[in-house]
Parts: sequence; structure tokens; C-alpha cells
Amino acid sequence: MTARWPRLMKCKTAAEYCDMSESAFVKEVTIGRLPGSVLVGGREHWDQHALDAAINRIAGVDTMPDYRRKLYERHAQA
Repeated sequence: MTARWPRLMKCKTAAEYCDMSESAFVKEVTIGRLPGSVLVGGREHWDQHALDAAINRIAGVDTMPDYRRKLYERHAQA
């Protein structure tokens, strides 16, 4: 079963989405490997699409040839 993740996530949820501890997540945000938060309702939230884009960059998905990227995406959804 696939978990439903909110589009905007508080720090704890965003860390869980990335399968990281909160402290490791904050460290990755601080050094710039993961995106910073946006303020919504006066609180910090992380955008799911921005996290996905950063993870794709880290994993090298953006630099893969099309055939490998499609294969990666197909298996990531499974």
C-alpha cells in the first residue's frame, strides 16, 4: 500500500517522507542538498515536489539518459 503524503509537510513529516531522522533532514536542508521550507499559516512547511526534485538531483536522475530515467521512475512507483 502506498502512503498518501500531503503536498506541504511539516519538518517531522518531511523527514519521514525522506526516510531520515529530523536532525539528519535539518542538516541536509542547512547544507543545501534539500530545499528550504516555505511559510504557510505562519509555520514552516516543505513542498513535496521540491523534495522530489532535490532527491532526483542527488540520485542523478536528472542526468540519466531517458531510457534509464524511465526505468528508474517505473521501478520507483512499484
